[in-house]
Amino acid sequence: MKKSHEYYMNLAMKLALRAKGKTYPNPMVGALVVKGDRILGRGFHAKAGLPHAEIIALDEAGKNSKGATLYVTLEPCVHFGRTAPCVDRIISSRIKEVIVGMIDPNPINNGKGIAILKQRGIKVSVGILEGKLKRMNEVFIKYISKRMPFITVKVAESLDGRIATRTGDSKWITSDKSRGFAHRIRQDFDAIMVGVNTVLRDNPKLDAWFTKKQPVKIIVDSQLSTPQSSNVFSHGAAVIIVTLPTKSGQETENRKILVDKAKVLEVKEKDGQINLKDMFKKLFQMGIRSILVEGGGTLNGSLFDDGLVDKVMFFISPRIIGGKEAIGSVMGQGIARVERSVRIKDLRLRRFGEDILVEGYVK
Repeated sequence: MKKSHEYYMNLAMKLALRAKGKTYPNPMVGALVVKGDRILGRGFHAKAGLPHAEIIALDEAGKNSKGATLYVTLEPCVHFGRTAPCVDRIISSRIKEVIVGMIDPNPINNGKGIAILKQRGIKVSVGILEGKLKRMNEVFIKYISKRMPFITVKVAESLDGRIATRTGDSKWITSDKSRGFAHRIRQDFDAIMVGVNTVLRDNPKLDAWFTKKQPVKIIVDSQLSTPQSSNVFSHGAAVIIVTLPTKSGQETENRKILVDKAKVLEVKEKDGQINLKDMFKKLFQMGIRSILVEGGGTLNGSLFDDGLVDKVMFFISPRIIGGKEAIGSVMGQGIARVERSVRIKDLRLRRFGEDILVEGYVK
């Protein structure tokens, strides 16, 4: 029985994921050369500057590429970068059909590769497993289209939406299984971000248990009040403290010490607070393209108020904390009318012991 396009595209996607976290500033891409039901060539893009997935797959297939079908997760490129255009090689290999997972969001290429292949008489189909492939390269898509980091807000909360009791106690609302998974996902991000109140209340390490390469730790601290002895300075990982510009003659002793412990990043002011959009622009310029926000309700609320959140991961524990002074997971100004509330799409639910993870994307 002939296997479907989805079957082969799924295999190509798995190949692409072998290079997860290694291809920046390029996307993850996988490719297969198939004739009949035989896979003649496999390839994935391992690192920027190395051959693209299509080239590796075509090299492996060799002369057998003639009359075959090429499956590739992302539209083949037409421009010269660190490597030559992939469309030229596809054409010279006499591939008869190209199955493309998704169009390249890069304006340099966007749709051009597909157009050239069609002009040369090659049959092209687009959009196989497109949703999955967009999620796989969501950081690249945001980076190339918006020139901003991809922002995921992660929350561990009770069933009634509290992240701490009225006394500030928050250890531990969710289960060991949830926390273990949270540490696993930390390694997929360039940086972890919290507000200074989280540092003062919980004194977290913000480390990732399962990887040697630790994400950058970012503290949003407008008054530069992070204690010098905070656990965030342990384990040798880079720390960035985002703050407001210091006025002449007002430099504190704490600031002088923190400058030696961390990169102090000054950003613009907005209504007396840190301008979050300017903060993300400057972090992006520093090479940070994905951020996991594990902040308190104040930081989370401000991010939603300013429309800066791309994705949410809410771990919900079957507990009721209660209390009007207990800390909510999303504070900020909020919205005045329900019809203007933030909507989440592409929902995914998972269980971790008794906890439920609600994951999705901001519309």
